[in-house]
Amino acid sequence: MSALPIPVFDGHNDTLLRHVMNEGTAKEVSFFSENERGHIDLPKARKGGLQGGLFAMFVPSKYDDTSGVPFDPEDPANFAPVDQPGALNFTNRMFAMARRWVRESDGQVVIAKSVAEARAAMSEGKLAMIMHIEGAEAIDKDLYALEILYAAGLRSIGPVWSRKNIFADGVPMAFPSSPDTGTGLTDVGCELVANCNRMGVMIDLSHITEKGFWDVAKLSTKPLVASHSNAHSLCPSARNLTDKQLDAVKESKGLVGINYHVAFLRDDGAHDVNTSIDVLVRHAAYLVDKLGEDGVALGSDFDGCLVPDAIKDATGLPKLLDGLKKSGFGDKLINKIAHENWLSVLERTGI
Repeated sequence: MSALPIPVFDGHNDTLLRHVMNEGTAKEVSFFSENERGHIDLPKARKGGLQGGLFAMFVPSKYDDTSGVPFDPEDPANFAPVDQPGALNFTNRMFAMARRWVRESDGQVVIAKSVAEARAAMSEGKLAMIMHIEGAEAIDKDLYALEILYAAGLRSIGPVWSRKNIFADGVPMAFPSSPDTGTGLTDVGCELVANCNRMGVMIDLSHITEKGFWDVAKLSTKPLVASHSNAHSLCPSARNLTDKQLDAVKESKGLVGINYHVAFLRDDGAHDVNTSIDVLVRHAAYLVDKLGEDGVALGSDFDGCLVPDAIKDATGLPKLLDGLKKSGFGDKLINKIAHENWLSVLERTGI
């Protein structure tokens, strides 16, 4: 009998967005049936050992788009502002989708509101979802929606995606580029961070400008976390973190989740799925060297990026972990990267 996969807790996916965008179209599929569309469904998760993660709720600029045209990072329309009422409505649709999965899963999928609940679910072989917002456009300037979403189970927020909103400015998908591309937190962005600290909601620094990063570092009392970013020294994309930023993450006892998007991994920034797992392992080794063994985890960006064909989808997670092992990572460190570091940093955040 083959060994069970190492349990994985993943820091970022866009699976809810994919399902909501495809709902009612020819692309609609069940989360509970393995299919060729998408990186994550429940059968794929079980095959690959994916037992938990931060499930993102992202509102695209064209959230009513059913054209099926692939996302174009060069199209300014894909980075246009979204209005708060529309964003909240679309976020509610994604939250409702997650609730529906829980209800229809016969106890196999749970929304965890604490690390204790996530650990318990994972120990029983269930899929533990911790709800995350990527880009806080759904939240109003008075933060009323924050309270309501928190009550529903929200435990993590990226104040900004790669576009400006009332809270902060985001980095473009630019290569080569410094992450120092715009302004930082606004006054209401500072209020958002302070309230999230008080409530026990993690602040995610992936997508924020370097100025915004340092604003959060100055203001926040919690670990600095970038859920799905890589090392800028190895791939000079604006979406990746500089060595100085990594030093601040380490000082805060924070964490970086490795993003599998090929253009954030490769030193040439190419959108080439023929990218070796070794390239990802190189980022892992670099980040472990900069952050220590407790500061590195996985942040796949499944269902939101171009994943190396060598991984393909959630079923390929054992191949990634085997790549780490073949490169000299010990079993204890692999287990930390696979799940324990995420659960530990979420605990340190107060979740």
